[in-house]
Amino acid sequence: MRAMVQDRYGETLRMAEVAAPVPADDEILVRVRAASLNARDWHIMRGDPYVARLMSPIFGRRGPAAPIRGSDVAGVVTAVGRSVTRFAPGDEVFGDVIAHDGGFAELVCVPESLAQRRPENLGFEEAATLPLAGQTALLAVREVAPVRPGHRVLVNGASGGVGTFAVQLARAYGAEVTGVCSARNADLVSSLGAEVVDYTREDFTRSGRRYDIVLDLAASRPLRALRRAVAPGGTLVLGGGGNARPGRPSLIGPVGLVVAGQTVGRLGRTRVVQLNARSEQALLATLRELAEEKTIVPVIDRAYPFEQTTEALRYLMVEHARAKVVVTFPA
Repeated sequence: MRAMVQDRYGETLRMAEVAAPVPADDEILVRVRAASLNARDWHIMRGDPYVARLMSPIFGRRGPAAPIRGSDVAGVVTAVGRSVTRFAPGDEVFGDVIAHDGGFAELVCVPESLAQRRPENLGFEEAATLPLAGQTALLAVREVAPVRPGHRVLVNGASGGVGTFAVQLARAYGAEVTGVCSARNADLVSSLGAEVVDYTREDFTRSGRRYDIVLDLAASRPLRALRRAVAPGGTLVLGGGGNARPGRPSLIGPVGLVVAGQTVGRLGRTRVVQLNARSEQALLATLRELAEEKTIVPVIDRAYPFEQTTEALRYLMVEHARAKVVVTFPA
């Protein structure tokens, strides 16, 4: 099969013929029809930040631990493991392979527990956007900082993949939502139901407005500044991966902000928590239901053919794409 592989850290993936994977007893083999891109893919490709090469099992010293990137996929089941009971060949699914990557390939093995049937009202491209970004947003507004009716919620990075889902979910749970983005993305964020703050014109940390929940997905402000935007008794959620910059990878990237938040825990009446992405069957099932109810509607900025995966990743991170970017495979 064809796959986009990478042997050493850098910005370029190359097309290669590799052996097709064989599903374990609890896995399904999926012929990929679409895969969505995440900032995670770019950072692993670059080995960015350097400190992650020492701290994370998905980072190696000289190159990623797994040669094929991509964690979010949608496609058609072609084979199932011996213990699989929920799926059969021919089923159309979306799923998450975040534990070992491999989504930028024609075939990928997905754990049965991390796959769901494709929502009936979504195509493969839209379904592929759900796993990582959707689960992260759902965790943020339902578990890490539970949103209640009447809450004032600010999403910094509202036009990104996680941000567009977070705005929709917070609105669905009854919050008054403010989204921070650039003027270029103001119409998008407004269409999702949020009041817009253009960060090129206004610093939300100095506006004097306070929010019950501040969800920071951009890692663009220091901790002390972010705290100014949180109302007494409110919660600051740190979940930003930061934007890529040309040149060499950073030393610690957003890790410094995260560590500071973990160390502080609580400053005065401000609760500071870290948003850690995870994947589980219940979360994916909820996303499927929310999508079919049209509570959440995936937003896709651009779709690229599989052969242009490197260009798609560069557009996502360097040119600051809005919402989700996907790569597509022929039927």
